[in-house]
Amino acid sequence: YIITLGACTALCSTLMGSILPQPRILMAMARDGLLPSFFSDVNQNTQVPMKGTIVTGILAATLAFFMDVEQLSGMVSVGTLLAFTMVAISVLILRYVPPDEVPLPSTFQGAIDTVSMRYSVSNNSLADSDMENTKVYHGVTTDDSAPISSVIQEETTIEYPLIEKPAPKLNCMNEEKRRKIAGWTIMFTCVGVLVLTSAASSLTLYSLIRFSLCGIGGALLLSGLAVLTWIDQDDARHSFGHTGGFICPFVPLLPIACILINVYLLINLGSATWTRVSIWLVVGVLVYIFYGRKNSSLRDAVYVPAAHVDEIYESHSDLVL
Repeated sequence: YIITLGACTALCSTLMGSILPQPRILMAMARDGLLPSFFSDVNQNTQVPMKGTIVTGILAATLAFFMDVEQLSGMVSVGTLLAFTMVAISVLILRYVPPDEVPLPSTFQGAIDTVSMRYSVSNNSLADSDMENTKVYHGVTTDDSAPISSVIQEETTIEYPLIEKPAPKLNCMNEEKRRKIAGWTIMFTCVGVLVLTSAASSLTLYSLIRFSLCGIGGALLLSGLAVLTWIDQDDARHSFGHTGGFICPFVPLLPIACILINVYLLINLGSATWTRVSIWLVVGVLVYIFYGRKNSSLRDAVYVPAAHVDEIYESHSDLVL
C-alpha cells in the first residue's frame, strides 16, 4: 500500500507537471505562427491562456478515459526522453559547432537596422581615427634628412591596438577544420549510440552479429568521446543566443552519457508505444506542412550574427516601448 500510494502521488505530480506547461507551449507556438492564433489568446484578468488550457484539459481527459495508465505512461516517457535526448545533442552542438548566424523574425528589422547603423558608425569612426593617426605620424619627423623610403618603412610597422587585425589564414583554416571534425564526430557518436543500444536490446539476433554490432557501436561511442575531449570547444559558446550562454558540467561526458541512457530506454519502451507516438508525430508533421510552414514567423527570417542578437533584442524592446 505504501508503494502504491507513492506511485500514485508521483504519477499525479508528473501528469500535473506535464499538463500545466502545455497551454503555454501551445501559446508560444501560436505566437511563432506554427499554430492558429486561437491558442495565443490570454485572459486579460488572470493572464492565463484560457482557450489553450480548456483544449488541453479536454484532450487529456479524453485520452485518460479511453486509454489505461500503462499506455499513457509510455507515451509520456517517449516525449520526455526524446526531449532530453535532443537537449543533450544540442549541448554538444552549441559547445563545439555553434552557428555563426541565427534567424530572427522580420518584425525585428527596425532593431536590426539600428544595430547595423551603430556598427557602421563605429567602424567609420575607427577608420577616421586611423587616418588622423596616420596624418599626425606623417607630420612628425625628427630628422629632415631622413629618406622618404625609411619613413614609409617605419609607417608600415606602426601598431593600432584599437583596430581588429585579421586572423592569419592558417588559424582560420584550423578553426574551420576543428568545426568540421567536431560536427562529424557528434554525428558518428550518435550513430554509435544507436547501433550499440539497438544491438544490446535485440535478443533475436545471433550472438556473433549482436556482439559485433555492440563492438562497432561501442568503438564509435568511445572514439567520439575521446575526440571531443581532445579538441577545443568553440569560444562563441559563451555569447550564443539571447541568454548569453549556459553552464553544463563535464562536457562531453555528461551529454553523451545522457544520450546513451535515454536512447536505451527509448528502444525498450515497446512497439505499441512507438506506434501510438508515431501517429502523434505524423499529425504534428501534417499540421506543420499545411499550416505552420506557411504562417511561421521565421518564413521571411533575417539572419544576423549570433554575437549581435542580444543587442538586437534590447533595441527591439526599446523600440516597442
